[in-house]
Amino acid sequence: MRSYSLLAPAKINLYLEILGDHVTGGEDSRPSGFHEMVMVLQSISLTDRVDVRASGTDLIRVYCSHPQVPSDASNLAYRAAALMSKQFPDKFARYGGVDITIHKQIPVGAGLAGGSSNAAAVLVGLDLLWELGLTRDELQDLGAVLGSDVPFCIAGGTALATGRGEQLDALPALTDRYVVLAKYRSLSVSTAWAYQTYRQQFGASYLRRGSDLEQRQQQIHSGAMMAAIAQRDGTKMGQLLRNDLEKVVLPAHPQVVQLREAFQQTNPLGTMMSGSGPTVFALAESQTQAEDIQARVKAAIANPDLEFWIATFNPFGIRIVE
Repeated sequence: MRSYSLLAPAKINLYLEILGDHVTGGEDSRPSGFHEMVMVLQSISLTDRVDVRASGTDLIRVYCSHPQVPSDASNLAYRAAALMSKQFPDKFARYGGVDITIHKQIPVGAGLAGGSSNAAAVLVGLDLLWELGLTRDELQDLGAVLGSDVPFCIAGGTALATGRGEQLDALPALTDRYVVLAKYRSLSVSTAWAYQTYRQQFGASYLRRGSDLEQRQQQIHSGAMMAAIAQRDGTKMGQLLRNDLEKVVLPAHPQVVQLREAFQQTNPLGTMMSGSGPTVFALAESQTQAEDIQARVKAAIANPDLEFWIATFNPFGIRIVE
């Protein structure tokens, strides 16, 4: 049976600003249930491996040894395969079902888009397995049906994301940048809860008019963070890190506050929670500084439940394992 193995990188948010409610286009425009966002997304070298294999059956099956990863239709990788089978029924009929094996390295429920990246790998893998010849744009359009982070996970690198996160503009690739990540193994945060709670607490301040949303997007596009990325100024990028979801996640999770403060005490280029959390990361200038930051935070918080990773910025999205 034919198969492909793919690397699926995690991502961090260097910038996350919530502008308002996302509204669908058209004459009957109405709130979509998502938020209107401006984000800077960055792939990192922490990756899962996803094996996609033709099974010779008419089934979609997901395998993963991680106890928190479901094997049913609630798994985004399963849903990616189901979407492809509906979009390309003739190919599904010809090639049959698929076995998806996820080798987990990215922590689950961590705000690092592990599930989205796995789904992106399945889309790319089935494109290859079924010889569809889809373009990146076509794959990203399919990914947007599954979730806001999936289109970025396909392309990877560094990107400005707007809309609900699916509208992407590639930014200059950032390489040779180090990041230290830490997460309590037993702690996870629901993305849906984080956004719903943010809406409840801060919805009154949302931008309502399309012209205001567009103006704010343009301000960020020509603003300080974009300039820092263009100049590859790590110090400035660290100073400009932003994540609006910290406003609701940190008050609800004192452990994350303690972790963020411990990172801050090590004088990194910058530190912040990624996505809806609870992973906290710190930017470092070098491998040596990254290792020093990790050692100092470990010493400050002697908790066996706390896991660490050191990674680099990654200019790639989904890649085939050669």
